[in-house]
Amino acid sequence: MTWLVQCRRINDPFSDPGIFIDFRFGRRALLFDLGDLTPLSGRELLRVTHAFVSHTHMDHFGGFDRLLRACLHRAAPLHLVGPAGFVDQVESRLRSYTWNLLGTDSCDFVLTACELGGNAGGAHSEFRAREAFRRCARPAVDFSAGILLDEQDFRIESVVLDHGTPCLAFALQEKLRVNIWKEGLDALGLPVGAWLNEAKRAVRRGAADAELIAVDGQRSVPLGLLRQHALRTAPGQRIAYVVDAAHEPANVARIVGLARGADQLFIETTFLQEDAALAAERRHLTAMQAGAIARMAAAAQLIPMHFSGRYLEREDELRREAQAAFQAAGGCASS
Repeated sequence: MTWLVQCRRINDPFSDPGIFIDFRFGRRALLFDLGDLTPLSGRELLRVTHAFVSHTHMDHFGGFDRLLRACLHRAAPLHLVGPAGFVDQVESRLRSYTWNLLGTDSCDFVLTACELGGNAGGAHSEFRAREAFRRCARPAVDFSAGILLDEQDFRIESVVLDHGTPCLAFALQEKLRVNIWKEGLDALGLPVGAWLNEAKRAVRRGAADAELIAVDGQRSVPLGLLRQHALRTAPGQRIAYVVDAAHEPANVARIVGLARGADQLFIETTFLQEDAALAAERRHLTAMQAGAIARMAAAAQLIPMHFSGRYLEREDELRREAQAAFQAAGGCASS
């Protein structure tokens, strides 16, 4: 059974962190962080509908301009979410440019920015190209449950971590996966088509087997029959992303809760444990701490990232240290 999304690190682990989340069955993508986006093609950037920014240190937000430039003349909106104060910072970036060539005949591109504040809610504003990206306040979004985006097939969850400044960690949770078994459809004499989306929705909401699913204007079929012959279900994957967090009890508890049972945990392994004092001073994790957190979260796969440049000749040591701390639970570390 195939996953809804595929994800990959945008850069090598010594460069700016961030992951590109690509939808397998649609022209759509998401970003966790906006560091250096140079490795992504213009076509990939055009598919981005939402970007979730952990915080606005340069290595996590410096790619904003490239994403904006790629999307500036498209009709589909771009949605950004970041920590407290994020909307002001987006406005400042937009105001740093001259927009005299934009007007009422320009493409009606819209950028929205929301922030997850200390009270689990915060500012929400809209910026329109036709208005030279003038800020227009919108009602605050309720993020009290830690849910930043909730759609039919997936949701994005977040917690606020301490990095000397609020820093968000994210998780993508696919909802129940429902795949079509074409051989079963053929046996029932039913066609592949858009009508199957309603069948999938019915399964996800727990509808009864007796519920009828319309195939076309003349035919309907009981959901139970489809379940038996043509639909296959499985739990959705969970992808967690954690960067720039001090190794403190509150942070560890939040990370473990967010990454619990993750199929893939992308996590910073910035320093070696021998430099734990420096890691604490700079409010980052060591490789050993990251591996231990992944073990506590019972993650299936640890993907280390955000290595300090001081270890350019010692990359293998970072990986071994993280894996040693993680392997006690039988986990699998990935390059």
